[in-house]
Amino acid sequence: MCGVAGLWTERGDAEAAAIVRTMRDALASRGPDDAGAWFEPGCGLHLGHRRLSILDLSPEGRQPMLSLGGRYALAYNGEVYNYRQIRRELDERGPRAWRGSSDTEVLLAAIEEWGLDDALRRFVGMFALALWDRREERLTLVRDRLGIKPLVFARVAGDLVFASTLAAVHRHPRHVLDLDPEAVEAYLRFNYVPAPLTVEHDAWKVRPGTYVEFDSRNTEPRETVYWEPRRLLGSGPPPADGELEALLRDAVRLRMISDVPLGALLSGGIDSS
Repeated sequence: MCGVAGLWTERGDAEAAAIVRTMRDALASRGPDDAGAWFEPGCGLHLGHRRLSILDLSPEGRQPMLSLGGRYALAYNGEVYNYRQIRRELDERGPRAWRGSSDTEVLLAAIEEWGLDDALRRFVGMFALALWDRREERLTLVRDRLGIKPLVFARVAGDLVFASTLAAVHRHPRHVLDLDPEAVEAYLRFNYVPAPLTVEHDAWKVRPGTYVEFDSRNTEPRETVYWEPRRLLGSGPPPADGELEALLRDAVRLRMISDVPLGALLSGGIDSS
């Protein structure tokens, strides 16, 4: 679990960088191992990251990270479990000067090689991405298929603010809490706030299986659905027990990839053990 924070603003770089550091460090509990920041000079786009080191514990795994070609900057929370397979596929297309062994570097290389949509189709995992296209000056916020990893964005005093949690957004010095009655009602009725709503006006969740693009800090977001669950009910016989077990074993195998010791917590319920 890591933390992502960022800002797109017309404020001076020094002021904006200080705001992003404050937002970023509000996420320290999500990423206690390292803290990083990056900005695009003269553009007002700032990225911050708090890291929980799981893969590639070296400095080469630090974020925010630039792609090898220099086009993209990425702050990323989560894990793409099949990154080794994707890395092999990239190597088959031509030799690459990999800097380290992190999945972050593989994600950037995949996006640079195939574009965002084709890369997302290959990713198997849970993730929230803040991706900056330096050539097009475009910010894209991406959430995994099921929305396992959180990602929100907000308008605060003319700034576009985004982060893993609303708590980080609240650290913007001009933020004013303004509850959204519709979202509060939804929470009281359903015990959760459905996306894209948050409990606040002018703050939204990125929906699961979608990405949201901004061409400038003041543009309306463009939402693209890159994945939807297929309608499976009545589409054919259920998978055989052997096939289901193979899928579960493969899912567990992928999630066991780590450069630090692993543990498992089982509640004893039918859904976990």
